[in-house]
Amino acid sequence: MTIATRLLTVLPAPDRERLMELAREVSFEQDSRIFEEGGTADRFWVLRSGSVSLDITVPGRRPVAVATLGPGDLLGWSWLFAPHRWDFGAEAFSPVRAYEFDGAAVRELCESEPALGLRVVRAITEILAHRLQATRAKLLDQYAARRAASS
Repeated sequence: MTIATRLLTVLPAPDRERLMELAREVSFEQDSRIFEEGGTADRFWVLRSGSVSLDITVPGRRPVAVATLGPGDLLGWSWLFAPHRWDFGAEAFSPVRAYEFDGAAVRELCESEPALGLRVVRAITEILAHRLQATRAKLLDQYAARRAASS
């Protein structure tokens, strides 16, 4: 898997239309915090423009950026999995426009229309798998660079 899956482009048109009925347009100013690690995950976004930095808390330090998301990317998946708490924090790296979705409403839609729900969950799973592979590659590169520097 080398190409990132985009939620709104991978879903068939009827599913995308049903999902978009639940969307609202929002924007975030550059440097604004969108959510905090450990906070309640009750929504998600599909970025239309701009970029968002995902970060994790490192005790005694500033949050460490782990990924950057851009147009078409899914921001947030913790709304789908109990206990619905953010695993990361997110900050607008530039001005951002996005579609925002209420997590509970999307879960209800997925439960009331199981075939649509399965396609949504499969698409999100592909996104998670791609990001896990990218993170793994990044960590291996960092490990190799540190090992070479210490030799």
